[in-house]
Amino acid sequence: MIASEALLDRAADLRTEPGVIERLIAEQGTRVIVVRQARLRIADGTLLRVDANTVGDAEWALLGREADGTALLLASVPPRTDSIDAAPDETWLGLRDVGGDLTPYDADVFVTAIALAAWLADARHCPSCGTRLTLTQAGWARWCDQCRREHFPRTDPAVIVAIESPDGERLLLGANVNWRGRMYSCFAGFVEAGESLESAVHREIEEEAGVRLSQLHYIGSQPWPYPRSLMIGFRAVAADESAVADGDEIVDVRWLTRDEIGSALAGEGPVGLPGEASIARRLISDWYARPRPTGGTMAGCAQ
Repeated sequence: MIASEALLDRAADLRTEPGVIERLIAEQGTRVIVVRQARLRIADGTLLRVDANTVGDAEWALLGREADGTALLLASVPPRTDSIDAAPDETWLGLRDVGGDLTPYDADVFVTAIALAAWLADARHCPSCGTRLTLTQAGWARWCDQCRREHFPRTDPAVIVAIESPDGERLLLGANVNWRGRMYSCFAGFVEAGESLESAVHREIEEEAGVRLSQLHYIGSQPWPYPRSLMIGFRAVAADESAVADGDEIVDVRWLTRDEIGSALAGEGPVGLPGEASIARRLISDWYARPRPTGGTMAGCAQ
């Protein structure tokens, strides 16, 4: 789920073409990804494309262009429509359900579709004056006739960090209050106004676990459309091991050994871990796969 390069051709060259959505809907062969309540249709482990004439009522946008040059549209449909509900409900899956099983390309399409559909649903009116906005740029912008301003989909940066012990032999994970102790994961939080990524990491870890960091390395990023986050992943080394849960957002923290992490990754305990679709899982599994440290400090963290 962490891509090192763009996979979906977003066809930016088509976005300014007048009437491009209407043209592509009418064009034979155009493929459509349908989103309903942040869920997409999956068939045999593959993201399902459908014909535009099977969709019915929807809000449309241009997702991009497939590898063979075929246009790919987004159709964001209401919670219930007869044409779409003809498919079995079990084929409608969310990112957490299926993201780790998709190909990197389909995962990229999946995340883009969910994120854009959420923005189309949430940003229909101007935040300044309340005027109904006009959709432009093939679904990638909205225009306010009153304020004369163009609005674009937002992305909110958030940091997420895997913290290892000074000797490199243990990983610190925390249990969020919403998980009720069933899962432990890396520590994460949104970047605040006027804050750098590095500052956000140090602040979040100190707030949630009372830990100071001596080293910090960027690993990779992942779009997470719930509702519009960009998760920016780091690995860090704790300056000491005096971790204490804040008791508010984080109800428990645990230093887990490599053997315990290995068992958890295999689904055998002692704690539950995030699913395969998340960058948190990647950060944990990457730490576990690294060679054991020889000098007690972190080696380079290449992506």
